[in-house]
Order: sequence, then C-alpha cells, then structure tokens
Amino acid sequence: MLRIDRVLGSRLEQEFAGRIHDLEHRGAVDLVNVPVADLARRRLLMTTSAGEELAIALPREQKLFDGAVLLIDGERAIVVRAATQRWLRLEPRSIGDAIELGYHAGNLHWRVRFEGEILFVALEGRPEDYVARLQELISSRRVVFSVLDEDAGQNSGASHGNGGHHHDHDDHHHDRGH
Repeated sequence: MLRIDRVLGSRLEQEFAGRIHDLEHRGAVDLVNVPVADLARRRLLMTTSAGEELAIALPREQKLFDGAVLLIDGERAIVVRAATQRWLRLEPRSIGDAIELGYHAGNLHWRVRFEGEILFVALEGRPEDYVARLQELISSRRVVFSVLDEDAGQNSGASHGNGGHHHDHDDHHHDRGH
C-alpha cells in the first residue's frame, strides 16, 4: 500500500504539466477517482484505476481536488480525478408537496440546492436509497424525479414524469447541511 502524505500540486501547474503529458503518452499516468463528497476528507483509503492501493493522510491545510498530483517521478504519476457529482432532481407538484419535500430533505440532512421550484439533492449513494425515503410523495406523483450528472447536464437515468423540461443547474445554488 502506497502512503500519500501531501498533494504535490496541480497537473496544470507548469512544473507538472509537461512531465504528466509525457507520462500520458507512455500510459504511465494512473488515476484515482475520488467522489466529490470525499474531496474535502483528509484521510482516505482508495484504489487507483491500475489497482494500486493508496492510504491518503493529508495535512490540515491541504485538500484533494480534480487534477491534484499525488505522486510523480520519472516512471509514473498518480493524479486525482473528481468523480462527477450526481443529483436527484425533485419537482413538487404543489406548494404543499414542496413544503413536505423540504421537511423530509432537511430532516434527513441532505445536501441540497434550489432552482426556482426544483430541489436538487446531492447523491452520495444509490439513488434508490434516496427515492425510498420519499416513496409516498413519489408513488402518488406529488413529486417527480430524475437523476442528473453535474457535468453532462442531461438525464442519466429514466425520467419520471418531468415532461422533458430540464433546468440547467449550474447557475445559482445554495449548499445546505454538511
């Protein structure tokens, strides 16, 4: 198990960019996909795309980020790739439904953001687990849902009665909770 005790810098920094580019041509850049929710953690056990186990223990002043260089030498590099944040898009059908939905999301301490009348919940697990918590609202069609990827801005799962209407969710948002 490889121990990582600091982030060396960004793959975009001049001192790393050329070296990483050369290593990429040799197939010697290994990626570690880190869920967005785990980027702020200082201690992680991860496995790279090539199967190498990492024990990451960063100092307090450092955090992981997309493109963070964890290791680079003449033979290889290990770089962080932030996994795409997935969102559960919830559209209540009435003000009463919106209030009940908001109550549940707050009571469950879900990380959310708003766009008009749409509530987006950051998925940190399986979408089915979140939907199960709202089963009564969803099965009665008082709230319709879909699953979205942050990068794609497109439905990545089945649409459930949202009429094909999509709100781009990169504009304004409010993070709540943790």
